[in-house]
Amino acid sequence: MARRSDTATIAEVAEHAGVSPATVSRVFNNRFVGDPAVADRVRASAVALAYTPNHHARSLALGRTRAIAFVVPDLANPAFQAILSSLSKSAARDGYRVLVADSVESPDDEPLLVDEVRRRCDAVVLCAPRMPDDELIVHAAGIRPLVLINRAMPQIDVPSLSVDYQSGVRNLAEHLHDLGHRHLIYLGGPERSVSNRYRLRALDEFERSTPGVTIDRIPGGFTSEDGVAAAERVRDSGATAALAYNDLVAIGLMNGLLELGVRVPDDVSVAGFDDIPFARYTTPTLTTASVPHTELGAEAWQRMRALLDGEEPDADVVFQPRLELRASTAAPRA
Repeated sequence: MARRSDTATIAEVAEHAGVSPATVSRVFNNRFVGDPAVADRVRASAVALAYTPNHHARSLALGRTRAIAFVVPDLANPAFQAILSSLSKSAARDGYRVLVADSVESPDDEPLLVDEVRRRCDAVVLCAPRMPDDELIVHAAGIRPLVLINRAMPQIDVPSLSVDYQSGVRNLAEHLHDLGHRHLIYLGGPERSVSNRYRLRALDEFERSTPGVTIDRIPGGFTSEDGVAAAERVRDSGATAALAYNDLVAIGLMNGLLELGVRVPDDVSVAGFDDIPFARYTTPTLTTASVPHTELGAEAWQRMRALLDGEEPDADVVFQPRLELRASTAAPRA
């Protein structure tokens, strides 16, 4: 009987190899425990007939898609791209793919997005989720296996990898203070960002514990455009140094100040946070708090793989940012 298409079926491979369709299925699902010669014969028949396994059917049979989701608030941010790259490479070595979902900094849409993407894969890595604590606690139960990045949640029994944003921004503030700056300004991040909350808390503590220091706080954002938009306000504030929510905002601020004729660091010192690759190639190069994004991605996959295999994941880790001193900060002019 002539075939209805150019694609061989599992039944045709079975007939060609002289075995049952169930045997062919077990061979391609790595569940065959019989004579290796039989498995070799099945594979040879598959090659002869140009048979390609149906991965969707295979996923249904195994109960796994061998894909995980990476949900991120802003994929345009190179910091999140670095985490994704490391996570994807680590997962690929174990035969898994990573699906990406960007919530576009929308906390209200994030829960629906997470629920939708979880139906298409085996697990979720939530990177810097913006949703409130109570919503995250509720959703965590329905989307496991789950790994959290950039968000420590002791109320949820899931692995988490976070960054000590408080110590990172305090180190930057202390660096500027040591240079002689006494009037600082902070360009805040997204209002519902947990990491922004940590930064603000650290600056509050630093201001209270350091006599003679004033720190202005202005609303900002997370993009270079937000930094450019804040340049005039920074210039008019009288501050001699600016701390930005992240490197993108800091880079935008430096460009905005340049357009206004304000020199960095001669007139205003500028510091960022994250240490994205661009930070080393700006003019001037950007002082920042360096976060190990590649390590975050690799460690996230280690814990996710343990969960998928029914094993106990490694302990949670809080990474300490490293101060990177570059040319964008200097002592204030007399």
